[in-house]
Amino acid sequence: MRWFSSNIRTISPPRAARQGTWGAQIVDALKPEPGDIVIEGKRGLDGFATTNLDFILRGRGISTIALGGFLTNCCVESTMRTGYEKGYDVITLRDCTATVSEEEQKAAVEKNYPMFSKPMTHDEFLSGLKSGKAVETKSRGYEAA
Repeated sequence: MRWFSSNIRTISPPRAARQGTWGAQIVDALKPEPGDIVIEGKRGLDGFATTNLDFILRGRGISTIALGGFLTNCCVESTMRTGYEKGYDVITLRDCTATVSEEEQKAAVEKNYPMFSKPMTHDEFLSGLKSGKAVETKSRGYEAA
């Protein structure tokens, strides 16, 4: 735990992503389009805690979530696990996540993702969306390799 607590500060020092500051701005390539919903208020590792994400998803009848982001083994995994516990079909995009080491990334993708989500690449995910077919999420739960 000491490694995490001392090193997480170098990645996200206090107030690094405070609303209205440069650190909280959405990069141009990901700027919301008209009609997009932006969830604000995330204060910890989990995208559901301290936000209205669950309320928004349920209110729109959304039952499948696709996750990407940084840190794979902290924020992405926390949100993935909570989504799973709340009954969502969770897809974790293997090539849209990153963490501080290749070893930690590999462990998360190969061991943890399959326990709580359907891991896939962004190309597999987009292909499922473009085909108009539902993205397959039936393999939720632990599967030994």
